[in-house]
Amino acid sequence: MVQTESIADIIREQGANTPSRRAFIEPDREWTFIQLDETTNRIATGLIAAGVAAGDTVACLTRSLGACLLLSVAAAKCGAVSVPLNWRLKPGEIDYAIRLIEPKVLIMDGGVAEGLAELALASRMTVLIVDGTDPATEFGTWAARHPPQDPNVRVSEGSVAFLMFSSGTTGRPKAVCITHEGVLAHIRCWTGPFGFKGEDTVHLNVLPTFHVSGLVNALWVLGLGGTVITRATFDPADFLAAIARYSVTDTFMVPTMLGAILASPKFAVTDLSTLQCIAYGGSPISLELLTRCVRTLRCGLRQVYGMTESSGCIALLQPEDHRRGLEHPEILKAAGHPGAHFDIRIVDPRTGAICGEDQVGEIWVNSCQNFDGYFKDSEATRQAFPEGRPGWYRTGDAGYLSGGLLYVSDRIKDMIITGGENVYPVEVEQVLATHTAVRDVAVIGVRDDTWGESVRACVVLRTGTTSSEDELIAYSRQRIAHYKCPKSVVFVEEIPRNPSGKILKTVLREKYA
Repeated sequence: MVQTESIADIIREQGANTPSRRAFIEPDREWTFIQLDETTNRIATGLIAAGVAAGDTVACLTRSLGACLLLSVAAAKCGAVSVPLNWRLKPGEIDYAIRLIEPKVLIMDGGVAEGLAELALASRMTVLIVDGTDPATEFGTWAARHPPQDPNVRVSEGSVAFLMFSSGTTGRPKAVCITHEGVLAHIRCWTGPFGFKGEDTVHLNVLPTFHVSGLVNALWVLGLGGTVITRATFDPADFLAAIARYSVTDTFMVPTMLGAILASPKFAVTDLSTLQCIAYGGSPISLELLTRCVRTLRCGLRQVYGMTESSGCIALLQPEDHRRGLEHPEILKAAGHPGAHFDIRIVDPRTGAICGEDQVGEIWVNSCQNFDGYFKDSEATRQAFPEGRPGWYRTGDAGYLSGGLLYVSDRIKDMIITGGENVYPVEVEQVLATHTAVRDVAVIGVRDDTWGESVRACVVLRTGTTSSEDELIAYSRQRIAHYKCPKSVVFVEEIPRNPSGKILKTVLREKYA
């Protein structure tokens, strides 16, 4: 990795040094490193033939991490920018993204293409179908027609490798400019803390193509000479079977997946002896589920706190922290230890003052992993980097530092100020989620003539259970300070979430505030 300057160099180097090693395995196809190198060469020369030049964008709307990876590396080989798009979005949302990034080439699944017929995408760019039947537009057939010579376009580490769209919980999603430097810094700096063992690493990847961790984790393991096993969808039984079949050493999951594998009948009868670590993150995890995982799983657990704008991981809660957390549960509430290459500030969002130990404020980060701004959005970029780029990035997350650990409380925009006191909804949500009748919960602030704002809980009850507003308010008052407790509760059928699973507080405020 010493001479690596772009994500394309990862495959170039491994193709030259370990050509015959198994690199990437999908259920119906696998590649050695030399095959990855040659295939991405063909795609890169095909992109150039299609009019793609350095700095242009190419996009993908596919569930296949293999196809997304191939396009991304090929784009880097000709100096272009890869844009993985969320295939779960509605046509209007995809049209917004397409108009913003203006790709020269788009690859997508046939089923996705059928749902987007109204957009007439083929009239606006070159469209290739990953699983198509027409040889003229089928992605693999198209690639095979082009020569396997590397265009050898060199890019600087500071140039943009990916545009990845943010979750868009508060409005239109923004396209995050992730640089080659950010991805490569992630690989160089986090390999040790994650305990990856180079060529012996076998990573099972079930994350969506449009999530930063899905693509970065694949490039990371390939850069070490390891092997990536991938699945386009998550099925607990298939996931467990893949661990046993391929002797998987590491994987990354979201908390709901952890709960699903523990609940699977296959869990107790599957050989998981090769599994060394499960990393998890992406959404809050309940203390009950986390404690159960620590006691039940025989591998290490690593909690990851990160975001698209940081090219991935910012802080890591190590296996030894999880074991200590059984005796000291407060540790399990931490996001983790900040990376050694990250500077962290906790800033009071109202005064701009630097907060002390254990004081909650907005988390600011400064690192070589930081993104380069929001694509075609100078105002959002200016707000994100108040002191200019490169420099301190305002994450929008509320949190605090304590004993060397970073704790994440909530989103600053979701903070409720009631009677001059700051209330972070996640803390209230975590308490209400422990009630036996509560299946899902989200907390918002509502206007209050006396207190400015008051706390309101939106609650989904478990099937076959009952509860009342008074009961849930009394339950919370037994566990947290009264000013943090809900003053009102509304019972709803579901909590609205975006395609990434994050709660859409804006929708709840529109309906219930």
